[in-house]
Amino acid sequence: MTTITTRTVEYPADGLTMIGHLALPAGVDRRPAVLLGPEGMGLSDVERRRADALAELGYVALAFDLHGGRYLGDPEEMLARCMPLLANPERMRGIGHAALDVLRAEPRTDPDRIAAIGYGTGGAVGLELGRDGVNLRAIGTVNALTTGRPGEAARIRCPVWAGVGSEDPIMPPAQRGAFTAEMQAAGVDWRLVVYGGALHAFHHPPVDHPVVPGVGYHPRHAQRAWHDVVDLLAECLTVTE
Repeated sequence: MTTITTRTVEYPADGLTMIGHLALPAGVDRRPAVLLGPEGMGLSDVERRRADALAELGYVALAFDLHGGRYLGDPEEMLARCMPLLANPERMRGIGHAALDVLRAEPRTDPDRIAAIGYGTGGAVGLELGRDGVNLRAIGTVNALTTGRPGEAARIRCPVWAGVGSEDPIMPPAQRGAFTAEMQAAGVDWRLVVYGGALHAFHHPPVDHPVVPGVGYHPRHAQRAWHDVVDLLAECLTVTE
């Protein structure tokens, strides 16, 4: 296993002091980088471990914050913050750009080779960065088949990979259709993987607090989705030793 280093980073966004988790691979050279966004509950050890795993693969990885250092385990509180956020592209872009600025400022980051990977709300933030014309090498999302303002998907400049559970009530077939229609109309290089039998947040290990209906862990598909994300990065953001 590659030796990595990690540290906490604080930065302002959305009127809050965000607390992200930065993971650096061994060495001193510049490396491709990944902006990693969490589910609506916020940054947790799940995303921190994913950032560490990406650093072990040779990427600079920043798991960014959504809620000013808080993890929203109360479903009502989470929805009260996330639903207005998801309805406001400018706020999502502001959160994404603030984290992206931190990642680009890291001396180990190659600023011309950055991908955005996100889950749920964090994935929606990554898509909005793409719709804002940010120079990304890839966008990967799980449970984030959000659609944007008309025509703005044409500004996406990289491949988009999306994963969703077939039984996800929050991202039903109609939402899948709207998302793929938007990507296709914009001429985006897109892929959608539907994981059979999986619910919303199927990638996230069980939590010890209440969750919204339709959420459930699917360990086999969670592993498959992670491998699909890693394959996307290997294709679009090759690490050169």
